[in-house]
Amino acid sequence: MAVAMAYTGSNFGLYTNLKALEKKPSSRTAPFRWFLGLDSVQKSCIIPKRRSALLTSLNIPKASPTTAVEGESSQETSTIPTPVVIIDQDSDPDATIVEITFGDRLGALLDTMKALTNLGLNVVKGNVYLDSSGKHNKFAITKASTGRKVDEPELLEAIRLTIINNLLEYHPESSAQLAMGAAFGVMPPNQTVDVDIATHINVKDDGPERSLLYVETADRPGLLVDFVKIIMDINIAVESGEFDTEGLLAKAKFHVSYKGKAVSKSLQQVLANSLRYFLRRPTTEDASF
Repeated sequence: MAVAMAYTGSNFGLYTNLKALEKKPSSRTAPFRWFLGLDSVQKSCIIPKRRSALLTSLNIPKASPTTAVEGESSQETSTIPTPVVIIDQDSDPDATIVEITFGDRLGALLDTMKALTNLGLNVVKGNVYLDSSGKHNKFAITKASTGRKVDEPELLEAIRLTIINNLLEYHPESSAQLAMGAAFGVMPPNQTVDVDIATHINVKDDGPERSLLYVETADRPGLLVDFVKIIMDINIAVESGEFDTEGLLAKAKFHVSYKGKAVSKSLQQVLANSLRYFLRRPTTEDASF
C-alpha cells in the first residue's frame, strides 16, 4: 500500500546551505497527503514564488577537481556509466527509499550518509545488489524529528541534490554525465538535451480513486519542487510517487487524484498542458519579487 507524500507545514525549507538545515519540531500531525487549494500563506511555506528564488537558495559547493573517491578507488575505464539516483515514496509505507547507482564505482557511501544525516534525517543502509547496470546502493530514510518518511518536496529535492553533489565531489568523472555537472561539477556534460525532444508527459487512470502521471524531461535543480507546484496550482493532490535522476534526464511518476477520485480526462489534459508549457518555456531569472 502506497503511503502519501504529505504537506506538513514544511518544517524544512531549502536553506542557503543544504548541510545547515536545522530541525524544527512540528506541533501537529501530518495529514495523509498533499492537500491542494492551499491559501497563499500556506503555499509560501513550501514553495518559493519564483523558481529563481529556489535556485539561488541552493548554495551547493562546486565539486573539487580531485580524484578522491568515496569508499574505494576509482576505476579508469573508457566508458563512464550513467549515474542514477532514485527517490521512491511508493515501495515502503514508513520510509523514503533512496537508490544510488554509478556502474560498479561506488563504495560504502559513508560521506553521503553523513551529509544526509546533516539534513536532519535518519539514514539506514539497506541492501546492496549487483546486476548488469552495476552496483545498486539502497537507503531507508526517515525524518529524525518524527521518525516518519520524508514528505516535504523541498526536503526530497535537498536529498536528491545532496547525493548528486557528493557524486560530483567523490566521482568527478560523473560531472560529464549529469545535467548539474554544468553548474556544480568540474566538467560540463558532453552533450545537451533538447527540452522539446526530451519532454514526454502521460496521464492515465490507475483505478477509480487515482491517476498515474508520468513525466520525463531534461533535469535541472529544483525540478521536483517545480513539478509539485504546477500540480498544486490546478488543485490536484499528489498522493505518492517516485523521482528518478538518470544522467541528463529526470523521470517522475506521481499518483494523483482530484477530490478523492481519479483525475477526469479533461483535467488530465489541463495537467499535461500545464506541465508541457512550463517545461518548454524559456528559462528567465527575475530578481524582483
